[in-house]
Amino acid sequence: MPTPGSRWGRRDLGLIGLGAGLGGLAPAARAQGAPWPDRPVRLVVPFGPGGAIDTLSRTVANAFPAQANGQNLVVENRGGAGGTIAGTAVAQARPDGTTLMMADLGANAIGHEMARLTYDPLRAFQPICHLVNLPLVLLVPADSPARDVAGLQKLAREKPDMPYAHPGIGYIGHLAQELMMRQLGVRMTPVPYRSGAEVVRSLLSKETESAFITVSTSLPFIREGKIRALAVGSKTPVAALPEVPPLAATLPGFEAAVWHGIVGPAGLPPDVTAAANRVFNAVARQPEVRQAVEQVQAGEVVGGTPEQFAAFIRGQAERWVPVIRAAGIKAE
Repeated sequence: MPTPGSRWGRRDLGLIGLGAGLGGLAPAARAQGAPWPDRPVRLVVPFGPGGAIDTLSRTVANAFPAQANGQNLVVENRGGAGGTIAGTAVAQARPDGTTLMMADLGANAIGHEMARLTYDPLRAFQPICHLVNLPLVLLVPADSPARDVAGLQKLAREKPDMPYAHPGIGYIGHLAQELMMRQLGVRMTPVPYRSGAEVVRSLLSKETESAFITVSTSLPFIREGKIRALAVGSKTPVAALPEVPPLAATLPGFEAAVWHGIVGPAGLPPDVTAAANRVFNAVARQPEVRQAVEQVQAGEVVGGTPEQFAAFIRGQAERWVPVIRAAGIKAE
């Protein structure tokens, strides 16, 4: 195990699925042969109440009992430190299937790169199920001279260090902007805010001149013409913004989205991992969950196997760790 604060190598990035192979070492907490779950399950959410991830978690919790032997999924908000307070708690939890986490980029893929942690995000968890992707959109004020990505590039070259907004150091909106700037060959000055809503307000008041935030946070203002959408971070157009092109059309390979899924502590028994995967895939297919994701949050339901989610998280680390290092990003 790397010591706290050590850097990842490619070998470390390849060990994310280690927890699945250690299942036989976990102490059994369930009665022999009992189906999972046979008691209420705690879902630790790495942010406070009221935000998009909390809303998603509670929607999932409402649909959980019907797919999970009538057992409840109890949402526990443990915000702070970019999600790593929650990550620390779950990494140290007993791997018996009674404590799970709503996974997030910072807590479960890249947090070790920006701050000294007591756990390694790529070794401390057993991936279970990739639930959703929520696309980002690149925004500018409504009266900005930039009407497309090339226009923003031109503006940034004319106004060195013009301010851009992001909803927190190391969050995906911050990393997406840094990656875009590097690929466009421009520099802008980051201005951190505490939420996506504050980022929108900074664009409305013209305190900042560009930002990446989720489509759902910004959609009403885009539709009212109060801010302008230049591009989306997904590889294909977003249904809620069909006229807005993917940034990948200008910068090939560019992709950035908020994502969430379910993980447990490393050492989760294979039978529990498989049962939890079946339950959460079934939950994700429920009409009320799909509606909440697709219509309310303008996102996509993903699903899939634990192995697919493990590969996805590994890919996220491989994508964003070089961006963090190149920009010298550190948690405050």
